[in-house]
Amino acid sequence: MSTSGEVWAVLLAAGSGTRLANAVGGVKKQFLEWKGFPLFWHSAITFSNTPAVSGIIFVFPPDQVEEMKEVVAKLDGADSLGMRFKVTAGGKRRQDSVFNGLNELPSRCTHVLVHDSARPFASVKMISGIIDRLQAGDEAVIPAIDVTDTIKEVEDGIVERTLTRSRLKAVQTPQGFALSTLHAAHKQAEEEGWDVTDDASMVEMAGKDVHICEGEEGNIKMTNPEDLKKIEEDKRTIPCVGWGYDVHKFGEGRPMVLGGVPIPGGPEVIAHSDGDVLLHALADAILGLFGGGDIGHHFPDTSDACENMSSGIIVKEVMAKAEEAGVEIVHVDLTVISQIPKLSPHRELIRKNVASVMGLDKAQVNVKATTEEKLGFTGEKKGIKAVAAVTGLKKI
Repeated sequence: MSTSGEVWAVLLAAGSGTRLANAVGGVKKQFLEWKGFPLFWHSAITFSNTPAVSGIIFVFPPDQVEEMKEVVAKLDGADSLGMRFKVTAGGKRRQDSVFNGLNELPSRCTHVLVHDSARPFASVKMISGIIDRLQAGDEAVIPAIDVTDTIKEVEDGIVERTLTRSRLKAVQTPQGFALSTLHAAHKQAEEEGWDVTDDASMVEMAGKDVHICEGEEGNIKMTNPEDLKKIEEDKRTIPCVGWGYDVHKFGEGRPMVLGGVPIPGGPEVIAHSDGDVLLHALADAILGLFGGGDIGHHFPDTSDACENMSSGIIVKEVMAKAEEAGVEIVHVDLTVISQIPKLSPHRELIRKNVASVMGLDKAQVNVKATTEEKLGFTGEKKGIKAVAAVTGLKKI
């Protein structure tokens, strides 16, 4: 296997994308936002995660090059590619844009991957497979999938013939080439006036073999308004878990409240707010779902505004922060740790109240109680502890 030289990607983002742009208020498809980034950046991240790729040439519309240099630099600052890259201008046709990109490649580059930025779903595995074939000696390798529809050749609305489906493939990008092979094909195309829709066609016309590797069904190209559904469907969520812990000392102070429910006969607690140890642990756990810090930061015990504050308000405020962060809370598990008071008479009321405060079904809330077998701080009846585990789903 030949491993000399570098592999670079030419990422094409210079097209007009008229069909899709007309459906989304004039925004070119490569600049549509998905998961917080424009489509072209998702392909860039995939290339950056492919070990054998050394760098990327971004090709943008000529009238947007200076603007896009700033955009790419800003994106790289927020989510670094960790590789070299360059921004250049495209041409009138796709093949002109590719040729401009090829001319920006460094001298150490021996192989190139040409990719449409409107295909944001290509995987590292597929790209690595293409590179392996190139480094093994193939001059041109393109991903393709089987055609499942029957294809007809038509002229003036009349079927001329039916093509043999078993011999047909639907071709995707990135398409991989030995740089010398692709560059020579482009020069020949320029000299002989070829007009092609992809680089593989050009290499074929130049008399070179183009090899097929396995493509991916999910590697679709964003072309029509219907393709936007793929992005909407792919707005997935990931599970997240927050854990909270709080302690309050018994002493002359505030009547005991647990989960927003007054506990008659329970020891008083020393606290700045209402002293609800259970809701404080819950609020901390909610903040943990999205890296929101702790309640001491958001509701400091040195703040006059927080004195006597209802812990129910604290929970609702941190829930609002979780919602802003794209987190949906799906389950809450609460545990009170104390020798006194007995929680069993109040457990269901606490559960019902917590569910009400959080806007959850009661089935999504669990409340437990335990002791520390008369050991330590709680066992000596000096105070009360609570822990909370909260499960959420975060949009990505």
